[in-house]
Amino acid sequence: MTHPAKTDQDDRTAFSQSSVRYVDPLRDPAGMKRISPAERAALRIVNQRIAAKPRLVDVVDFLFDETQGLIPCDRMSLALVEEDGRRIVAHHVRASYSPVLLGPGFSQDLNDTSLASVLMDGVPRIIGNLEQYLGEHPCSRSTELLLREGIRSSLTCPLIVEGRVVGFLFRSSRTPFQYSRKSVELQISIGERISQAVEKAWRIEQLEEANRGYFEMLGFVSHELKNPVASMVTDARLVADGYLGEVAPAQRNKLERLIKKGEQLLELVGEYLDLAQMEGNELQANFAQRVPLESAVIEPAVEVIRPQIESRAMKLLIDMSQTPRLLLDCDPVLLRIVLVNLLANAVKYGRDGGEIRVRVSASRSRITVAVWNQGPGFPLAERAKLFHRFSRLDEPELRKSRGTGLGLYNAWRIVQLHGGTMRATSEQGSWAQFSFEIPQPPGPKCAVEETTRDRAEADNG
Repeated sequence: MTHPAKTDQDDRTAFSQSSVRYVDPLRDPAGMKRISPAERAALRIVNQRIAAKPRLVDVVDFLFDETQGLIPCDRMSLALVEEDGRRIVAHHVRASYSPVLLGPGFSQDLNDTSLASVLMDGVPRIIGNLEQYLGEHPCSRSTELLLREGIRSSLTCPLIVEGRVVGFLFRSSRTPFQYSRKSVELQISIGERISQAVEKAWRIEQLEEANRGYFEMLGFVSHELKNPVASMVTDARLVADGYLGEVAPAQRNKLERLIKKGEQLLELVGEYLDLAQMEGNELQANFAQRVPLESAVIEPAVEVIRPQIESRAMKLLIDMSQTPRLLLDCDPVLLRIVLVNLLANAVKYGRDGGEIRVRVSASRSRITVAVWNQGPGFPLAERAKLFHRFSRLDEPELRKSRGTGLGLYNAWRIVQLHGGTMRATSEQGSWAQFSFEIPQPPGPKCAVEETTRDRAEADNG
């Protein structure tokens, strides 16, 4: 029988070469033999009771309270894989301390994290020293927040149901090198039952959310789109332009206001149609090589939004000084949709007479396009709600402008199709900026992590 102390010492020795270990006891001849009879009895009780937990929060609370004697931790969190494996979202966190900085709602694109390998292989991961890990992965936002909480080591176990990774259970400790092979073996012994309980509870919550969204959409459609909007706009334009006879200035003014409202409704219809196309898996990228970014993407997008910019006396500044005549591989039609959405948001939520700035920068392996506007901005605590279907920030100043919450989500899907990422930042009460980065060449397998040098180049334009 393997001596536990020797096993832990071997683990510490292995960590001297790297901060990360991937442990698969099922392929280890000595695997699953370190668990004592008393531990097996405790595991049986956990497996029997975990299936009765109806909600995700109940699963996390039960595991945190009842398995400390088996696998100690100061922090436990549950994250689920969403958007067909493109994004990971934290749903519940339980910790023995406060404050918790990396809380529920935190989301990250899997293109932007090292968890992609755990998702692909389904093998548990141990990080023995988070400080060392951050040095090796300086762009990891989650690691930075965990270190600020005082966490020093972690165990990541994929939750697998019928061969699919549906999420991750994270055990974290304020003690470095807390977890060993035996910790992984104990977790795997309850992993299947946990995975089934998590998926069942998650499906129930998803159905409840979908049901609410369905009735909200029905109400929205019946209230906003019950008239033949396109025909209304066309007829009003014919009258306003004098094709049916002379129109007085006061009448023309009323017609223009009517047309503007109709066009806003048509914009909402377009967003729903875009969503239907994306959700139906009909969205396909037609990548072209050496596309001139300025003439094929930026200029056409600006022309679409220019009337809205002028109507609010805004000033548009475009900075491509560091990237003149930039050529890139992309689907120019889809990228125009992304930029139109970002510009439309900048106008919608910007200040009358304020500035909108478009800035393009490039590193060796990717390009970045950022759209900045003066306006109310948004609280950074609300940032996790962005880029989700039908999600709108619950701020009075932002609620004054009507919208579906689909534009940013549709843009995010297109950027994901290019293998890229979207980011948002703001100073509340002053400005907001939305940007997207796409690797060169584009594609979901490209450049999961940037080097520090690439990041600095992108930031400096």
